[in-house]
Amino acid sequence: MENQKQRIYDELKKMNIKYEVVEHEPVYTMEDMDRLGLPEKGILCKNLFLRDAKGKRHFLVTCAEKKKVDLKSLARQVGVNALSFASEERLEKYLKLKQGSVTPFGLINDEDHAVEFFIDKDLTRAKSLGIHPLENTATVFLSYKDLDKFLWEYDIEPIDIKL
Repeated sequence: MENQKQRIYDELKKMNIKYEVVEHEPVYTMEDMDRLGLPEKGILCKNLFLRDAKGKRHFLVTCAEKKKVDLKSLARQVGVNALSFASEERLEKYLKLKQGSVTPFGLINDEDHAVEFFIDKDLTRAKSLGIHPLENTATVFLSYKDLDKFLWEYDIEPIDIKL
């Protein structure tokens, strides 16, 4: 498999987006991230890949790592009866990512725009966000505005949501 991280770095550079990278050992959970003791460069983001009860709609939800997400309340907000975590197979199919590497950058792999992207409103005011560059062995820090610019280039529009 090609170096996925480099693909993101190259795209960011091409778009003149300022970012900072911290390389680290592979992480699979927010607890793993906390154990790394990353320098305070911004808000670390938690990314949830979810599906509706019938498996027809898929959602990527990004929020601050410390934010508690009530799936019942979120389901009502996005207009479905119930939400659950999507399988590794669905994650691979839609975002071409492995478990532990879920990131808004993965939306560039969703050429059919089948995944709906929701971001917690609180992050839109954050100075710097920390997200994986398609792999869980690094964290990229960039502004919300620059993440939005990156996604806009791929015709991806985040939907702000209050979690």
